[in-house]
Amino acid sequence: MVTATLVFAAQDAVSRHLGEGNNVFVIVMIRYWFFAAFVVALALRSPGGLRRVLRPHHLLIQIARGLILVSQICILLLAFVKLGLVATHSIFTCFPLLVAALSGPVLGEHVGWRRWTAIAVGAVGVLVILNPLGEQILSPWMILPILGAFVFALYGLLTRYVAEKDGATVSFFWAGVTGAAAITVLGLWFWQPMPRADWPYMAVLCCTGILGHWCMIRAYDYAEASAVQPFSFLQLMWIAIIGVAFFGETLTPNVVIGAAIVVMAGLFTLWRAEQKGEPPTPVTRP
Repeated sequence: MVTATLVFAAQDAVSRHLGEGNNVFVIVMIRYWFFAAFVVALALRSPGGLRRVLRPHHLLIQIARGLILVSQICILLLAFVKLGLVATHSIFTCFPLLVAALSGPVLGEHVGWRRWTAIAVGAVGVLVILNPLGEQILSPWMILPILGAFVFALYGLLTRYVAEKDGATVSFFWAGVTGAAAITVLGLWFWQPMPRADWPYMAVLCCTGILGHWCMIRAYDYAEASAVQPFSFLQLMWIAIIGVAFFGETLTPNVVIGAAIVVMAGLFTLWRAEQKGEPPTPVTRP
């Protein structure tokens, strides 16, 4: 899982590099083509093959999940370009708190006062990152990682909802295939030729996605999701190192303090969910 977080951090860095000179939809489209091929290969090797995954119990929700996930990827990629890796991920880290907040209206689960307190503390952490009273003008692009976290939390809760009847392979398949179909329409409409020098980076982007998912799948094979999920917060550390070392980003005190608050609040919500016996929300990304 630690390796997966490092690979995904590298993937986001490559995405930002490509996004600075290419159309976002085109990048995500090519990335999703490889992701779709990966999930089809997994489906072929699973019990029942394609016949099983093509007959989900929750077809409309599975399609919605795919559309939600590809939208979230586009939102975050645009945020990487406009805000940078560190600022985007520091805010996006609040998504476990949004999972807890939305689990009531979406899944009908009970959220006690302890987790609501953690959600409120996490909201304070996000405000510290945004620093609305600081000398710098608050960028309107700051809404992107917040929106991305909200969309990703909704995707995760829908994944948990369909998991009861549709297995992980089915959900994985529909997330990749539906997203690939949707983004292909946009990608071809906004098609721009990619410079030859960027194609090696595009290849790295696609390969890191497959490698990261392989590492995550193997982690879930050997340990409970609740045990390895907290390690996903390590991605923020890798992002900070990469952002500072390769993109010249700065770690301002408000970002460091705010991110620490959000991470601690997120870890507490995960711990409380485990204590209550709730299933962990699956984390999937192309």
